[in-house]
Amino acid sequence: MKHRSSIASGLALSAALLGLSGAAFGDDDGYDFFARMWVGSKAPGVAPVTDTRYLEECGGCHFPYQPGLLPARSWTKLMTDLEQHFGENAELPADDAERISDFLVNNAADQANYKRSRKIMRSLRPGETPLAVSETPYFIKKHDELSRKMVQDNPRVESISRCEACHTRAETGSFGEEEILIPGFGAWEDD
Repeated sequence: MKHRSSIASGLALSAALLGLSGAAFGDDDGYDFFARMWVGSKAPGVAPVTDTRYLEECGGCHFPYQPGLLPARSWTKLMTDLEQHFGENAELPADDAERISDFLVNNAADQANYKRSRKIMRSLRPGETPLAVSETPYFIKKHDELSRKMVQDNPRVESISRCEACHTRAETGSFGEEEILIPGFGAWEDD
C-alpha cells in the first residue's frame, strides 16, 4: 500500500511541477517548454489551420494561409469582396462565407498568442490593412534576400505567395529558417 501511495504522490508532484514549469518557461508561441520536450517537435510560429471548410474551399485553389498571418481587419475585408478575390471570382454560399470569415477573424494575428503573429502585428502601422500576407512589412523583411531567380523565374516556385513551395512545414504553421528548402537551390543559408 505504501508503494502505491509513493507512486501516486510522485505522479501528482510531477504533474504539479510540469504545470508550474510550463508557466515559468512558457514561450510566446502558446506552447510551453515541457510540452515541446515531450512531443519532440518545434512549436509553430502561427496556429495551424483547423477549419475543414476553410481548407476545402480556400485551400482547394491556393495555399490555405493561416489566419494568424494577417490581422482580423484584413480577413474581414478579403471576405467581403470574394467576387474580386485577386482577379478571380471566389464567391461562396453565404453560410460557408460566414463560417470561414468567423474562423479567420477569430484566429487572426491580432487575436493570436503566437510569436510570428505578434511580430506581424508589430510590423504594421495602426489601422494598416494588408490584403496579402506578402504585403506585410514583416513578410517583406523576411524575404528581402530572395532573388528573382529563386522565386519568380523558378518554375517550381513562381510566386512569393506560394509558401509551401519552400517552407517544408508551412501547412503546420511553422516557417522557421531551418525548414526552408528552395527548389533548385537547396536549404536556405542566411549569411
